[in-house]
Amino acid sequence: MSTASITPKRPSTLRGGRLPKWAPWAIAAGSVALGLGISAAAGLHSSVQWALIAALLYVFGTYVVAARVENRRQAKDRVVTSLVWVAFLLAVVPLASLVWSTVQRGVKVLDVYFLTHSMGVVADSEAGGGIYHAILGTLEQVGLATLIAAPVGVLTAIYLVEYGRGNLARAVTFFVDVMTGIPSIVAGLFILSLMLMFEMEPFGFAGSLALAILMMPVVVRSTEEMLKLVPNELREASLALGVPKWRTILKVVLPTSLGGITTGIMLSIARIAGETAPVLLLVFGSKFINANPFDGAQASLPLYIYQQYGSGEVTAYDRAWAASLTLIAFVMILNLVARGIARWKAPKTGR
Repeated sequence: MSTASITPKRPSTLRGGRLPKWAPWAIAAGSVALGLGISAAAGLHSSVQWALIAALLYVFGTYVVAARVENRRQAKDRVVTSLVWVAFLLAVVPLASLVWSTVQRGVKVLDVYFLTHSMGVVADSEAGGGIYHAILGTLEQVGLATLIAAPVGVLTAIYLVEYGRGNLARAVTFFVDVMTGIPSIVAGLFILSLMLMFEMEPFGFAGSLALAILMMPVVVRSTEEMLKLVPNELREASLALGVPKWRTILKVVLPTSLGGITTGIMLSIARIAGETAPVLLLVFGSKFINANPFDGAQASLPLYIYQQYGSGEVTAYDRAWAASLTLIAFVMILNLVARGIARWKAPKTGR
């Protein structure tokens, strides 16, 4: 019998203790229970306070348990992971609470009648009425703003990526960056000053102009980033075949980045759909249906919500929450459409 066969094997020093997969859930449950106990003992009645206490206990408990069972290095890694999860929950919980409150209060009066009728002669203190005139105004104003901002933004991005050189390109980039952070009220005041110069009355297209100003830099930035993702090899291959540069952009660059460009435009539409300040200054609002955005005051969903909630009536509060739910659904649909288009138009990869 050889000596190697009777020599006992040493335990591997490369493997240490390992927490089971259910350990984080157990620590989280214990932290919540202990946080509730501490809050009850201290007389804290706010759910935010005990949630923060439970989060701190979870991070501390994760480090202590992981350091004892595994090692300090692995414990630090688990603490960082725990902090990421806590930050994620802190961001998601208010959003989920906002959506839940809007749904809970908005479904009271949200029905087919509410979506297909206007306020007309209905007073704010009376029940009834609807948001058809506001939906129509929002669709027209946002649609006209998109017709103005989308082509200008896309062409500006094409210039910056494909042709832009020198001081002019740097100046355009600078002003696009400035316009990205411009407050919406400033865009409204700019269009309002033009209306006062020409002695014009409030009308829907004026709101579309202000919304287009807010939408343009978003379209430029998103389109510019999508165009930069197109490989230069595609451009060079097209140019090597003798294809002019404008045709290369039209037939190669734009189709390749079409999904991302469309997604950026849809997200910019969702961004301007909830603007209230420019519409309040320029469109003025109306209780009646006005299908002509070039003549007379017009309603919109954000302005309708602002006016109904500001009236102070219980029935108006219900209508404001229902309109808010409709606006959230509109923005959500736009985001889903943008994701669908991005996935549909994404370049197909071979095996």
